Amino acid sequence: MPRSLPRSPDAPESPRLPSPPPPTTPRSAGAGPVASGAPPAPDGASRLAAARRRGEAALAGLLGDEDAARGHLLDELGAVRAAALAALCRLGRARPDDVAAALADPDPDVRRNACELAASLPATDFAPLLEDAEPEVIEAAAFACGEAGDRRSVARLATLAGSHPDPLCRESAVAALGAIGDEGGRRAVLEALGDIPAIRRRAVVALAAFEGEDVAAALRARLADRDWQVRQAAEDLLAAGEGPE
Repeated sequence: MPRSLPRSPDAPESPRLPSPPPPTTPRSAGAGPVASGAPPAPDGASRLAAARRRGEAALAGLLGDEDAARGHLLDELGAVRAAALAALCRLGRARPDDVAAALADPDPDVRRNACELAASLPATDFAPLLEDAEPEVIEAAAFACGEAGDRRSVARLATLAGSHPDPLCRESAVAALGAIGDEGGRRAVLEALGDIPAIRRRAVVALAAFEGEDVAAALRARLADRDWQVRQAAEDLLAAGEGPE
């Protein structure tokens, strides 16, 4: 560390700079409005309270307490509302209006969570959420349509599989088309064999739902795919189609 040079006795005194002001602390609740338009970040107590409410909602599903779970459906925090719906699904007590409210919730995480509960909500129409503004909701909605075997969603799923900019949405749509197995999805699945590796792998598996020489030819072509998992999946499907000798 360099040493300080001694000051000459004839040198003038250096002017003393003012001390910097102390850092500004954010306003606490009740101390007046926050300057920016963004909501203030929750403090530790708020986060702890939110985690507690979320835990209470989840625990209600494990303890069979419908009233407790239902009491959290209108919580101000989306994560708590999502946990409450999951608890009601666990109990088999989710009502159509509960599900409708979740699918229209302003928080995309709540909408996504509702789609992921598709196996517990067999009579629900998830297709409208294939038009959602949030990619993670579209991905989950495609999964839900596949789980529900919703043939009405095939045309929209085929469009998503070939044109959505988010690869996870395309992959989920291809998987759903394979799960539904409707002939209206055949072309989209075959075309997905030209997408990125993860989607090609998904498309090969989805082709198990379809038959025909075009499918067999597409699978044989994938035996030379650059991705070894695509090649393996195609080989497995072709072997399964040949049956025992």
